[in-house]
Amino acid sequence: MRSPLRNWRRLSKPQRTEFYLRWCLYLMALSLLPGVLFAAGTGAGEAGNDSAVRTSLLIGLALTLVLLRTYRLTLDHYLRRPTDHRRWIALTVGLIVAGSWAVLLLGPSADMTTTPVRFPFTVLVTGYLLCFGFSPVCVGLKPGWSALVGLGIVLAVSPAMVLTGVDGATTTGFLLVMALAMAFLGASCRSFAWLTSIVWELDTAREAQSRLAVAEERLRFSRDLHDVMGRNLTTIALKSELAVQLAKRGRPEAAEQMAEVQKIAQESQREVRDVIRGYRTADLHAEAIGARAVLRSADIACEIDLGEEADGLPLPVQSVLGWVIREATTNVLRHSEAAHCLIRLRQEAGRAVLELENDGVPAVPLPSQGGGTGLRGLRERLAAHDGELTVPTAAPGTFRMLATVPLPG
Repeated sequence: MRSPLRNWRRLSKPQRTEFYLRWCLYLMALSLLPGVLFAAGTGAGEAGNDSAVRTSLLIGLALTLVLLRTYRLTLDHYLRRPTDHRRWIALTVGLIVAGSWAVLLLGPSADMTTTPVRFPFTVLVTGYLLCFGFSPVCVGLKPGWSALVGLGIVLAVSPAMVLTGVDGATTTGFLLVMALAMAFLGASCRSFAWLTSIVWELDTAREAQSRLAVAEERLRFSRDLHDVMGRNLTTIALKSELAVQLAKRGRPEAAEQMAEVQKIAQESQREVRDVIRGYRTADLHAEAIGARAVLRSADIACEIDLGEEADGLPLPVQSVLGWVIREATTNVLRHSEAAHCLIRLRQEAGRAVLELENDGVPAVPLPSQGGGTGLRGLRERLAAHDGELTVPTAAPGTFRMLATVPLPG
C-alpha cells in the first residue's frame, strides 16, 4: 500500500491544487456537524428538548454526508466533467428545507416577552443548515440560478420560524442575515472551484504552447526545404521533358540538356545538405538565449553563465553543447515543475564542462513522462566527439547533468 506522501509526490501541480481546494470544500461540509452539535448542546439540558436535539443531530449528520457527495459532483461539473450533480443539488436543497422545518417545529417556542428576545436553539441550528448547506449549490449552478434557489430556501423556511413564535420583523432580520452569510460562503466556495479551473486551463495552455513550438519548427523546416527544392525540381522536370523531346528527334542537344539536369540535381543535393546541416547544427549562444526565453515564458527563472571561454571553443564543440542545452530545456519543460534553472559553462583539465541544474523534480516520475530517448541521443552525440554525459547525485527535488567534451590540444 502506497503512503500518502508518495501519492502526493506523484501528483502534478494542477492535481495538487485541485486536491487542496477540493478538500477545502470538504472541510466546509464537515464544519456543519460541529456547529450543529454546539447549537444542540445549548438546548440539551432543558426539558422537552430531547426530540428536537436528536432530530438536529440526525439532520446535521445526514446533511454533512450529502454535502460531501454534492461538493464532489458540483466541482466535477464546474471542471466540465460528466456528473449527475443536479439530483444531488435537489436532494441537498430538500434536506435543508425539510430539516429546518422539522427542527423548528419540534423545538421550543421563542420567548418574545423577555428583553432581549430569547430564541430557541433550533433557530441557531437552522442558521447552520442554511449557511453551510447552500454553498455547493453555488458551485454547481450559475450565479443567477443560485440566487433564485437561495431565495427560495429562505422563503420556504420563513413560515416555520413564524410558527415557532418569532414575530415577522425578527424573522425577516434573521433570514436577511442568513441570506448574506449564504451569499458569502457560496461565493467563497465558487471561487475555490474557479481557481481550480484556472490552474487546469493554464496547464493546458502550457502544453499547447509546447506543441505549437514544435509545429512552428516543423513549418520552418518545411518552408526552407520548399524554397530550396521547389525551383530546382521544377527546372529538372522541364529540362528532362525537353531532353526527351530532343532525343526522340535525334537532336544532339538532348545530351547537353541531361548534363544540365545532372548539374542541377547535384546542386540541389548540396543545398539540401546545407539545409539539413543548418537545421541539425545548434549554435551555443543562440541556444542559450532561446532556452532563457522559453523558460521565462513558462515562469522559470533561468541563470546562464557561459563565461568568456565560449567564444574560444571550436565550432563542433559549441554545436554539440548547444544541442545539450536544447535537449535539457525540453526535459525541464516536460519532466519537471521547475522554478529555477542554471546553465553554466567552464573549462577544466582540457575539457569543456557544461553544467545544467534545475529544481522541481518529483521524487516519483509522473505517469505522463514516459521513457524518452533524449538523454540517450545526447550521449550518442557527445560520444561522436569523445565526450560523455553524466547525471551526478543531487539534492532531493533537483536534477543535475554534466556534459563534458575534450578540447583539441
